[in-house]
Amino acid sequence: MTKLMKNIGLAVAIGAMTWCLAAAPNALAQDAAPVVEAAVEAVAEVAAAPEAEVDENKAAYEELLAAQGDNAYAFDFFTTSMLWTVIAAAMVFIMHLGFATLETGLTQSKNTVNILFKNVFIICIGLLTYAVIGFNTHYPGDFNGWFSLGGPLGEGNVDDTFGYGGVALCMTGYGDFIFQAMFAATAATIVSGAVAERVKLLPFLIFATLLVGIAYPVVGSWHWGGGWMGSLSGGNGFKDFAGSAVVHAFGGFAALACVIVLGPRAGKYIEGKVRPIPGHNMALATIGTLLLWFGWFGFNGGSVLSAAPGPVGLVFVTTALAAAAGGLTSIITSWVLLKKPDLSMALNGILAGLVGITANADIVSPLPGSLIIGGVAGVLVVLAVLFFDKIKIDDPVGAISVHGVCGVWGILACALFDTTDSGYTLVGQLIGVGAVGIAAFVFSIVVFGILKVTTGVRVSAEEESEGLDLGEHGQEAYPDFQSNTKG
Repeated sequence: MTKLMKNIGLAVAIGAMTWCLAAAPNALAQDAAPVVEAAVEAVAEVAAAPEAEVDENKAAYEELLAAQGDNAYAFDFFTTSMLWTVIAAAMVFIMHLGFATLETGLTQSKNTVNILFKNVFIICIGLLTYAVIGFNTHYPGDFNGWFSLGGPLGEGNVDDTFGYGGVALCMTGYGDFIFQAMFAATAATIVSGAVAERVKLLPFLIFATLLVGIAYPVVGSWHWGGGWMGSLSGGNGFKDFAGSAVVHAFGGFAALACVIVLGPRAGKYIEGKVRPIPGHNMALATIGTLLLWFGWFGFNGGSVLSAAPGPVGLVFVTTALAAAAGGLTSIITSWVLLKKPDLSMALNGILAGLVGITANADIVSPLPGSLIIGGVAGVLVVLAVLFFDKIKIDDPVGAISVHGVCGVWGILACALFDTTDSGYTLVGQLIGVGAVGIAAFVFSIVVFGILKVTTGVRVSAEEESEGLDLGEHGQEAYPDFQSNTKG
C-alpha cells in the first residue's frame, strides 16, 4: 500500500468519525456507538499497515534512477518525452484515416472500396517493410552518406535509460521506430490519391511496397540518417524539420511520375477543355482534412523528439497558424479566379499550409513567419491545381500540388524566414529538395514504367467506366444505391 493510499484511507476513516460525532446528538447513543467504534478500528488498521510495499516500490524506483547514470537528474523528463513520442505516433497514424477519407470524398462513389483498400494496404505494408529493412536503412549509423542497406529492427531497443539517444533524442529505440514508421507509409499514400480511379490494383501495390520499403528510407537517410545533405549551406546542413522534402515533396514528385505514365481519367480533358469530375462526398473530404490537421500536430510536434516545452509549444502554434492562413488564402484566391467559393480548394489550402510549415515549424516566428508561409502555400496550391489541369496532368485530389509544389516552398522558406540565424541558404535548400524530387521522380517513372510494360498499370475502359470497386474487388461501397457517375 503506497503512502497516497494510506493517506486516503486515513482521511476516509477520520471523515467517518467526524460525521458520526456530529450526528451523535441527533441520534440514539446505541446507534452511533458501533459506527464510531468501527471508524476507530479502521484508523488503527490503516495506521498499522506494513511499509513493505512502499519500501519495495521505492527501491525499484531508485534502482531505475541509478541506471540513468549522469542523466538521472532528467529521468522524469525522459519518461514524459517517451510518452509524448508514442502519443504523437498515434496521432500520425490517425492521418492515414484522414488520407483515406479525403481521397474517398474527392473521388467518385464507384471507386470508394478501391481507395479504402489501397490505404489499408499501404499502412500495413509500410509498417512491416520499415521493421524488416526500412528503419536501419533510414538510420544506418556510420555510412558513405548515400546508401547503406539496413537489416531488421533489432532486439536491443527496449531500454529504460538514456542510452539510446541521450536527452536530445529523448526516447527508447522502439519509441523512435514507431514514430518514424508512421511517417514511412505517407509517401505511398500521397501517390495513391494522384493515380486514383484508373490504376490497376496489383501493380500499384507492388510499386507502393518498393517505394515505401526501399526508396523512401534511402532518400531519407541523406538528411535524417546523417547523409551527404549535412554538407549543404556551407556546412550548416539542409533544413527539413519534419519532412516537407523527404516526406511530402518525395511523395509529390513520385505521384507526378506515376500520373505521367498512367495518363488522365477518361473524359477528363475533351477538345482542349477541362471537364470537372466532382467527388461524391464533400463531407468525407472535409472530415479527412480536419483529421489530417489534427494528426499534423503529432507529425510536427513529435518531430521535436522530446517533450521540451519551448519547442513543442512553438511548433504547435506555427503549425496551427500556417494551416489557417493556407485555408484562408486558398479560399480568397479560388473565389477570385473561379468566381465561386470552392470547398475542395479550401481543404487543399489547409493541407498546403501544413506542408509548407512542416520544414520550418521550429525556426520561424508565429507572426508573421508562419502566417506568410501558410498564406503563400494557400495561393500556390490553387495556381498549381489550375496549372496541372491546363497541361493535362490529371490529379483527382490535388496531391501533386499540395505535397510537391508546397513541399518545395516549405524548404525554401527555411532560408527566408529562419529566426535562429542557423545559416541555411536558398542554394543549399534548393539543392536538397531538388535531389529528393529528382530521386523520387526517377525511381517512380522507372519502376512504374517497367510495371506498365510487363503487367500494365491501367484498368480497361470498361472497368474504369463501371468503377474499380466492381472491376477490381467485386464489391460496392454503397450497394443499396445506384451511382450516378458512370463516366
